[in-house]
Amino acid sequence: MQAAVPGPDADVARPKQVAEADDAAGRAVSSVGGHIERGLALAELILARSQQAGPHGVSRLPTERQLSVDLGVTRSSVRNALALLEAQGRISREVGRGTFLRERSGPSHSLGRADGADASQGGSTSIKPATADFAPADVMTIRRLLEPPAMVLVVAWATAADLQEIDRCLALGDVATTFEQFEACDLALHRSIMAASHSPLLVSLYAAIEGARHGQVWGDLKRRRSSPERRSQYQADHRAVVEALRSRDSGGAVEAMRLHLARVQEHLNVSDPAAGLTWR
Repeated sequence: MQAAVPGPDADVARPKQVAEADDAAGRAVSSVGGHIERGLALAELILARSQQAGPHGVSRLPTERQLSVDLGVTRSSVRNALALLEAQGRISREVGRGTFLRERSGPSHSLGRADGADASQGGSTSIKPATADFAPADVMTIRRLLEPPAMVLVVAWATAADLQEIDRCLALGDVATTFEQFEACDLALHRSIMAASHSPLLVSLYAAIEGARHGQVWGDLKRRRSSPERRSQYQADHRAVVEALRSRDSGGAVEAMRLHLARVQEHLNVSDPAAGLTWR
């Protein structure tokens, strides 16, 4: 019995389907990547307009709704841009008060420089973030002391909206192609995770750590030690943390965050007295 002979279109149909699937995947990646670029551009626009309106001291930004109307964009786009600005340490969002520019005494830096915020930046009226460079070892020590145990609070209090925001930041990190883009997404992800604890004091304490991560010493070291392979490893770590949070697995989330920060510490090649601590 002879084997069936494929029709004339059989060898064409499958490659065409594969090509269409590849094109769809490429468009999806391009769309998310473009989302990062649009968010950064919108963030720069919001920042520029706000600085023109109040160049001296700390200035209050319009509401998300007002920015959406003024700039002709959706509120979700504004929210994403503000999250990037906050991750960059350029604004401060205070519950019940509003969103404020952080006073800056040095020259303005592009949002593309996720590590380039000058160390002389001031803070909001409620908390002063780091105003000078700190040794990377000091930054890592405090991060190791604060972030892993905080995962217990995040597991207990994170809402569905919190987890959706965390997922959004994680997805942006997946398609970040440059050091600057990944650093912005990394900052936004960690900030969104800590915000999901719904502890105003913890969020304020973490704002000081964010300020330290904007220091020149930290930024220069992180840039020198960065590579696509290491960013891929960090993203895998991030995914493990988020999966544990979604599973409401506090022990798993604590351990995943501990391992992630241990990897960062190892890559930066700085000593960390907190590395041997456990929370069992």
